[in-house]
Amino acid sequence: MKTIYILATCALFASCSLSLHPDDENNLTSKFNGTWNIHEGIERNINGVITYNALPWGGLVASVKERNMPVDWSGYESITFEFGEPTKVPTQIMVSDKLKTMGKAGITSVTCYFDGQDLTSVDEVALQSSDTSTLIVKNVFLTPGRSTWESTPIWEGNCAFENWTDSVTVAPEQFMSAIEGDKIEILFKTDTSDPNRGYWLLKTVFNGTGQTLEGNDSELNEWGCAMVGKASTVYRILLTANDVKNLRKNGLFLNGYYTIVSQINLLRRGLAPVASEQ
Repeated sequence: MKTIYILATCALFASCSLSLHPDDENNLTSKFNGTWNIHEGIERNINGVITYNALPWGGLVASVKERNMPVDWSGYESITFEFGEPTKVPTQIMVSDKLKTMGKAGITSVTCYFDGQDLTSVDEVALQSSDTSTLIVKNVFLTPGRSTWESTPIWEGNCAFENWTDSVTVAPEQFMSAIEGDKIEILFKTDTSDPNRGYWLLKTVFNGTGQTLEGNDSELNEWGCAMVGKASTVYRILLTANDVKNLRKNGLFLNGYYTIVSQINLLRRGLAPVASEQ
C-alpha cells in the first residue's frame, strides 16, 4: 500500500509540473524543435524544458508560421526566453530578419521588445549563442501589448555614423522632464550599401563619460554596444532612476557602426484603451 501511495503521489507531482507552462496561444516553447547547424543538439524532457547544445552563432529555431504564412505580432509587446540556469556566454534573440536583442552571460532570462518595429510579418524566431555552450530553455512566451507611448522629440537631424566617424549629443536640459520608466527612442536606418556587412551597432553613454545606460545593460555586447537588425528602424531604452539622474547631469552621447540616425524622442507611458464589452 505504501508503494502505491508513493507512486500515486509522484504521478500527481508530475501532472502538476506538466501544467505549469501550458502551451496557450502566447507560449511558444513547443515550437522550438530545430537548429540551424546540423551539428548542434536539442533535447526536450517530460516537462517541455529544452536542453540546447549550441555552437557559435548556430541557432535554436522555431517556425511560427500559421498555414504556411507569416504571422502578425504587431499586437504583442515582446518575446521572452527563460533559462533553467544562468547563461555561460552571451546569447541573442533573432525575430526573422527584423530584430536582434543580445543578452549578456550570466542572465536567467532575456526579452526582445517589439517597440516601434514592423512585426506584421514574422516567420521564425531563433536563439543564438556566441560560443559553444549548453542552454537550458524553460519557457518562451509572448507578452501582449498593454501600453501606448506619448512622444516628445529631443533631437532631429541626419547623422550617418559609418565606422564610428560621427556622433550625436543630446543636452541635459532635454531630460529635465524625464522620469523613471520613460524611454529613449532612437529612429534610424541601417547602411546596407556593402552586401558583405553583416552587423550594425548603436552605443549610448552618458555624455562625457564611458558609462552606458542601465536600462539596456543586459542587451549590450562586451564593448557596450547594442546590435540591431538589418531591417530595424527603432531602438528603445527603458530608463532607470539612475539613468534619469545621469542624463539630467550629463546628457546623452550616441554613436555607432553603419547606422544613420534621424531622430531621438523621449517617450512617456500611457495605458492602451480597454475594449468595451458589447
